[in-house]
Amino acid sequence: MTIPSVDLSDFLSSDANLKSSFVTQLGNAYEDVGFVAVKNHGISPELIGSLYKNVKEFFSIPSEQKKLYEIKNLAGQRGYTSFGKEHAKGSVAPDLKEFFQYGQIPRDNFAEEDYPDNVIVNQIPSFNEVFNNAYRAFEKSGTHLLQAIALYLKLDEFYFDPFVFNGNSILRAIHYPPITVEPASAIRAEQHEDINLITLLVGASADGLQILTKSNEWVGVTSLPDQIVVNVGDMLQRFTNNKLRSTTHRVVNPARYLWHTSRFSIPFFLHPKSTMSLKCIDSCVNDAHPKHYEDILAGEYLNERLIEIGLKK
Repeated sequence: MTIPSVDLSDFLSSDANLKSSFVTQLGNAYEDVGFVAVKNHGISPELIGSLYKNVKEFFSIPSEQKKLYEIKNLAGQRGYTSFGKEHAKGSVAPDLKEFFQYGQIPRDNFAEEDYPDNVIVNQIPSFNEVFNNAYRAFEKSGTHLLQAIALYLKLDEFYFDPFVFNGNSILRAIHYPPITVEPASAIRAEQHEDINLITLLVGASADGLQILTKSNEWVGVTSLPDQIVVNVGDMLQRFTNNKLRSTTHRVVNPARYLWHTSRFSIPFFLHPKSTMSLKCIDSCVNDAHPKHYEDILAGEYLNERLIEIGLKK
């Protein structure tokens, strides 16, 4: 399945018609599919290449050394999380992955909430610098996309900006190791929906991502090498009272002849500050679409979900 494609440079242009068309295309895609491919996203190929190089180098170091970067009591929100620790909401089977997470470094004397320090990977000299540069690039592109979403929802264009700036976003590097024994299922990462507002996914070293369509069919997602895939998360679905879809997706095992290979994936989970209200906006609530969710703050919702997926007790 080729998901809808949009060009972010249209939104950033001085042409009002191009900008308006982009807003409509993006909003329609998120109502219909929940996923889009974005070209001219502003994240340079050189940065993406350097990011994947560092990620592959990190996951190639011995397990006992990687575990030095696994910090207790952080619910996996910073540093390394070892293989099999996370599972999808509603599933008891662990996902067949390990991952590393890098988070927000607050700016402008931000004191609204405390974020844990990022874990320094001393073995790879450029690791943290590359992750920080990538984090800021993803954050910038994601902010522009949220500006378009705000216009689609008839909000002020910059409605999300103050919530995203210094927000609790996460850059996650995922490694699905080679399959060495007959797996219990055909799934590397069970079906789930993302927690956050939107997720930006830059490339993946192998196929495997599938989404669940409106007709209840699983289909593989493809995008061109110069595009990033961006999907709606549960926070945005909740905020829009289901107007924008948080599409169920999963990662499946490769064909048997590729079991000896690894799969790498790097999503950026764009979160707001914990104090943002996820109350359904009035424009998305009416007689035909009654309010579907109770009011909750983003931080409260994140905490609930981290418990549900096994990262927090």
